Amino acid sequence: MQKICVLGLGYIGLPTAAMLATHGFQVVGVDVNQKVIKVLNQGEIHIEEPGLKTLVGAALNSGRLTVQQEPEASDIFVIAVPTPITQDKQADLSYIISATKSIVPIIEIGNLVVLEATSPPRTTIDLVQPILEKSGLRGGKDFLLAYSPERVLPGKILHELVNNSRVIGGIDEKSAQAGKNIYASFVEGEILLTDATTAEMVKLMENTYRDINIAIANEFSRLAAHFGVNIWEAIKIANLHPRVEILKPGPGVGGHCISVDPWFFVEKAPEIAQLIHQARIVNDSQPIFVIQVLQETFESLEGVKLGALGVTYKPDVDDIRESPAIVVIQNLLELGADVRAFDPFVSGKESNLDFMVDELAEACTGAAGLILLVDHKQFQKLDPAKLAGFMEREFILDTRNVIDRDSWQAAGFKVKILGDGQK
Repeated sequence: MQKICVLGLGYIGLPTAAMLATHGFQVVGVDVNQKVIKVLNQGEIHIEEPGLKTLVGAALNSGRLTVQQEPEASDIFVIAVPTPITQDKQADLSYIISATKSIVPIIEIGNLVVLEATSPPRTTIDLVQPILEKSGLRGGKDFLLAYSPERVLPGKILHELVNNSRVIGGIDEKSAQAGKNIYASFVEGEILLTDATTAEMVKLMENTYRDINIAIANEFSRLAAHFGVNIWEAIKIANLHPRVEILKPGPGVGGHCISVDPWFFVEKAPEIAQLIHQARIVNDSQPIFVIQVLQETFESLEGVKLGALGVTYKPDVDDIRESPAIVVIQNLLELGADVRAFDPFVSGKESNLDFMVDELAEACTGAAGLILLVDHKQFQKLDPAKLAGFMEREFILDTRNVIDRDSWQAAGFKVKILGDGQK
């Protein structure tokens, strides 16, 4: 098994394809987006990720990685397409279905198919396997099928692809072992074998656990505001207990994993996943809490000019998927506010976000206040005195607790910190 076809060249598929190509495999990378293929063939990448351009360049220059829009016959197929959430909080499996169907005409006896896309439990055996068997081949007998989810963090993808433990679930033992043989070529972390449905559930459990922990931190921030307590001080003290580790609150939860994956449990077993459901409600409504804090300062937001700092879902990446910062901004716009957002990692033109500007000064000019929504390192080093010169009114709401309150107040700013009920 030396030739691998990777379907989907996004945040996971592209690093995986390049990693496999630089570890001895002949890899065909497939993406239906013509622009992605064009960018890659020009020696560029469409994803901001440390070290990725160098890795992809090495893979392409070696001739072991080629990219195209259509899959071709291979020994192994890796499905690494997105699984977004619909408006009614259902898993959109259309990309998985489309990618799997594209394999059917070319799958051969002895091939291995690995689903990497995060999926609701039983997707591998109840959806992917039946589609593949329309080829006339039988899973476990004629072809091998496994599920191996990505477990990496944007900004650290290449490191974690190699060093994180990896779970591989097969429809049978032989399928799981075949998957291990492939990933062992570059994974230095422990590789654990199980069945496909357990592997699917493990991935969802990991992100759901984190979502619930963030939800309690966000709810604590609301309680702190209610009781006149500084939540940041309270968390610091509570975490001195040897068995307590409360996470940090913020404007909500974003990204393609934590804000999405728990809904797969709710969709499949709503009568059981009640705590999971409530955590999702808390985190999805946290942007409204941010708006309420602003409304304590501005009685009406109609016509108020505000500068928003950050639109990504986490610091120092360009990923805006499910970003709570964008939800906050969209809610402000609906309330009549005039919002200009700046993010050093996101271009307004490329993101298609009308409220984006390309310079920090432009977001601040004439503003009656700033909202710090993402704790980019650059924002932690802002000069408040310099920004005050652009603004109509000196006010800032820090939803991440990263600015130095004293220096901002010394520059004339009224400072609010999300969850600080004492100030």
